[in-house]
Amino acid sequence: MNERPCTQTDVLVVGGGPAGATTAALLARQGLEVTLLERTRFPRYHIGESLLPSLLPLLDLLGARETVERHGFVRKTGAYYDWGGRQWQLRFDGLGGAAQYSFQVDRARFDHALLDHARAQGVRVHQETAARTVAFRAGRATSAAWTSADGRHGTISFRHLVDASGRAGLLSARQLRTRRFHDAFRNVAVWGYWPGSVPVETAPDGAICLFSLPDDGWFWTIPLHDGTLSVGLVTDRQSFATARHRLGGTEALYADRIRRVPTLRRALAGAERTGGLRVESDYSYVADRFCGPGWFLAGDAACFLDPLLSTGVHLAMYSGMLAAASVAASVQSDVSEGEALAFYQGAYRHAYERLLILVGAFYDIHQGQESHFRRAQRLSRRDQRGLRLHEAFLHIVSGVEDLHDAQGDASSRLFTALREPLPGRPAVGLGGHGASLMTPWPTEPEQAVAGLRLVLDPVLGLRRSDS
Repeated sequence: MNERPCTQTDVLVVGGGPAGATTAALLARQGLEVTLLERTRFPRYHIGESLLPSLLPLLDLLGARETVERHGFVRKTGAYYDWGGRQWQLRFDGLGGAAQYSFQVDRARFDHALLDHARAQGVRVHQETAARTVAFRAGRATSAAWTSADGRHGTISFRHLVDASGRAGLLSARQLRTRRFHDAFRNVAVWGYWPGSVPVETAPDGAICLFSLPDDGWFWTIPLHDGTLSVGLVTDRQSFATARHRLGGTEALYADRIRRVPTLRRALAGAERTGGLRVESDYSYVADRFCGPGWFLAGDAACFLDPLLSTGVHLAMYSGMLAAASVAASVQSDVSEGEALAFYQGAYRHAYERLLILVGAFYDIHQGQESHFRRAQRLSRRDQRGLRLHEAFLHIVSGVEDLHDAQGDASSRLFTALREPLPGRPAVGLGGHGASLMTPWPTEPEQAVAGLRLVLDPVLGLRRSDS
C-alpha cells in the first residue's frame, strides 16, 4: 500500500508524465518539499514515442541523460518525409550545437525512468492517487482533494500547484473549463504496432518517416527498440467517418490507406501487426491561460498540437522547466509571483505558438487545391485569435522580412515566407527551417519575457533582464 500523502507541501504536482516528473525533479533538487500525485501506476502505456533533439539539454539539466541512455532506446538521427510528391531528409547533425540526435522510445519505460529519477531527487511520489478538485481562496489555488485506488481520501495544502494531468486536464478541462479545441486540427489518429518490418532505405538511421496521402491524411512510422514499427494514420474527422462507412470499418480503412503508400507497403510486406488498433480524436487544443495565482498548467494539461512534428514531449518537458524556474524564483523572492506568472505565460505561450505556426505551415506547403484534408488544416480565424503571429514568426525565422508593417492575412504571409528557403538550404520542407523546432531558451537579456530571463546557474530560476 502506498504511504498516505502528507497534508501540506511546498509544491503539489498532479501527474507523473514528462511534464510533472521534470517539474518535480527540478524543484526537489533545489530543496523544496514536492509531492506528486499520479492516478495510475507506472509503467503505463502512452503514445508519443518520437522525441525531438531538444530533449537532450533538458535531460542534462535534470541530470537524467545517462539514465535514459542506459535504456537502449533507438537513437533517432533525423526524419524522412515523403510529402506532397516530394521526398527529403532532415538530419539532426546539420542543426548545429550539441543536440544532434534524439530517441524513439517506449513511452511506458521512458516515462517510468523520469518518474523514478524524480523520486531519487527527493520527490514524494504517490501512484494510484488522483487529485479530484482544487480549492481556491480569494482567487488563489490553495489545496486539492485526492482519492486513492484503495479507497482512501484526503486533502493536501500547497504553496504552488503544477497541474501536469495531461489530456484529463484537472483545471483547464474539468474545473476552470478554459480549454478550447483547434478548428484547424480536428483530426483522428489510428495506429498499431508491426514487428518484423524493414527500414526505409533512404531514411536516416532511426528516423521517423512521414508519408502524406493524396487528399485525406498522412502516416507516421517510428522504429522502436524491439524491432517493432509504430505506424499511425492521421486524417480529418469527416474523411475518417466517410471512408470508414464506405470501406466497412476502421481496420479496412487503415489497411486501404497503407496500400496507397508504396514505400510504407514495402516496409510492412513481411510484418504482421500485433494487437488491435488504437484510436484518438480531437486531440489538438489550448487553454486560455497557462497559469494563475498559485497554479501552473504544464504539458498536455495546457495544450497539445497535432502530432505531425512530434512536439508533445518537447512542450511537456520544456514547460516543466519553465514552471520549476518560475516557482523557484517566486519562492526565493528573486521576483514577485506576479512577475513569475507573466514570464511563464509569455514563455510557454510563445513556444506553443511558434510550433502551432510551423505545423500549420507544413500542412499548407505542399498541398494541391483539390486536397480537402490539407485545406482543413489551415489556421482558422478563431485559431489565430490571440496569436502573436508577427512576433512568433520573427523568432522562428530571422532575416526573411519584417512583417510588422505588412497588410493582409497574417497566416497566409507566414506560410508564404516559410516556403522560401534560407540561403544554402534546399527549397523543401519548411524552407530549410528544420532548426526552428529547437525552441530557444530565454536565457539572454534580448530574449527576456515580461522583463525576465531564465537562469540555469548556479541554480534554476529567473532574473530581471537588466541584472
